[in-house]
Amino acid sequence: MSPITTHVLDTARGFPAMGVPVVLDQQKAPDRWQMIGKGTTNTDGRVADLLPEKFPVENGVYRMVFDTAAYFRTVGVKDAFYPSVTVVFEVRDQRHHHVPLLLAPFGYSTYRGS
Repeated sequence: MSPITTHVLDTARGFPAMGVPVVLDQQKAPDRWQMIGKGTTNTDGRVADLLPEKFPVENGVYRMVFDTAAYFRTVGVKDAFYPSVTVVFEVRDQRHHHVPLLLAPFGYSTYRGS
């Protein structure tokens, strides 16, 4: 399993959000990010291989960028307010980090998952 994972649920439709493009970046300097992983959510709303299983995740700041506009187009939602969602988080230990996204056309939330 990837050491950093995500799961996207469409709370308006009550289903996993399949087909959401996700990019994972690591902050290298205050204004410089490096992409270290990318993928698209599967039928369960998960990206199983965002990073290779043994990828050395360093302590630091990371961000996940979810292309929610692409997803909403796929499911026929024309009036979504958030074309993308960016979640910035900090890794302070070598445990698994799970970053779920609960998504709706006019709102979203996230939390530290397990």
